Amino acid sequence: MKSVELFTGAGGLAIGTAMAGFHHLALVERDKHSCHTIRENQQRGIAFVSDWCVHQMDVADFDYSTVNGEIDLLAGGPPCQPFSIGGRHGAHQDSRDMFPRFFQAVRELRPKAFLIENVRGLLRKNFINYFEYITLQLAHPELEPKPDESWVDHLARLERYHNSSISDDLGYRITFRLLNAADYGVPQKRSRVFIVGFRSDLNTNWSFPEPTNTKEALIWHKWVTGEYWEKHSISSKNRPEMPSKLRSRLERFGPNLLGTMAAPWCTIRDAISDLPPPENVDIAASIPNHVYNPGARSYPGHTGSPLDEPAKTLKAGVHGVPGGENMLALPTGEVRYFTVREAARLQTFPSDYYFPCTWGESMRQIGNAVPVSLAYIIASSIRDHLHEVCHKDTGSGKLYNKSTVRSK
Repeated sequence: MKSVELFTGAGGLAIGTAMAGFHHLALVERDKHSCHTIRENQQRGIAFVSDWCVHQMDVADFDYSTVNGEIDLLAGGPPCQPFSIGGRHGAHQDSRDMFPRFFQAVRELRPKAFLIENVRGLLRKNFINYFEYITLQLAHPELEPKPDESWVDHLARLERYHNSSISDDLGYRITFRLLNAADYGVPQKRSRVFIVGFRSDLNTNWSFPEPTNTKEALIWHKWVTGEYWEKHSISSKNRPEMPSKLRSRLERFGPNLLGTMAAPWCTIRDAISDLPPPENVDIAASIPNHVYNPGARSYPGHTGSPLDEPAKTLKAGVHGVPGGENMLALPTGEVRYFTVREAARLQTFPSDYYFPCTWGESMRQIGNAVPVSLAYIIASSIRDHLHEVCHKDTGSGKLYNKSTVRSK
């Protein structure tokens, strides 16, 4: 299946969609450091990356007519700073809002499906009208804003059109959900908005994959069965005490309160237990990117991520580098920065994926990425659905081709 990706960054989403079976005809990324990371991995022959065609340029300058054939998936994570809770969150008033460029790509490529990832701040109450504006433009990408038309007036026009009986030449069915990566086996509590659209002529009835992992199951494996500690060969005397609030809860309601059906959340220890402590320089030096970075300290609001929990959200920029969200809190009470290799594990990058830049720049790229395994889960579901609907309609004449559909 053919795909195009915008705002590629260091490649987390692109690797996940490639693993799911999508072949990228073009990937567009402006940042030279992120492009350097991808090219370094291409030179190393890393799987799923070696044949990528990377365009180092602004998305606004990319010529979509150079992409041949019908595109099955358009994917990307438009820059999130306009909506980030930690940033200036200017939304539509922020020059970094790249959603209009994604709308343009949908109009020009007419993909069968698209996948967008963005920060949870996109769902803030302050942005609710603009989020509706985003979803309606994605649903009706050919209904462009008129010259000098404000986004509020354009939203009203989109609402009237959406509620009318007029059929689109190009329309999409939109589904969105706020997902916590930890609920899908990622060793990180990372909540992000995902928006998926399927072209209306496909007549799809798609929904997001259901979560596979739970906090309750992790509690069960730690404090009821002890399986978690046994898996990591932690003796009884070296295990931490059960939190008092949880003890009271279990004593009052019993262990059945937690349930045991799902798999447990994955923890930092699960993700990095096979890596030697980076302080042991002689041993750690043999592992790419596993370099100790001194100077970590704990302060209010930046206390690090406990070893036996999923990590707090890894962050990029001044809000996380340096910062507690990029620190490990050890059972001894000490804290230290995650190495680049550890952070990459927490974002589920392949173990041989290399980050050639400085610690700060690498952490920025990793913090901005989509967890690879979560991208794979969602993209696999999209792929399966496309296979199903396209095989069903093969030869029926129902599916139109991007070269034959007129523009409004």
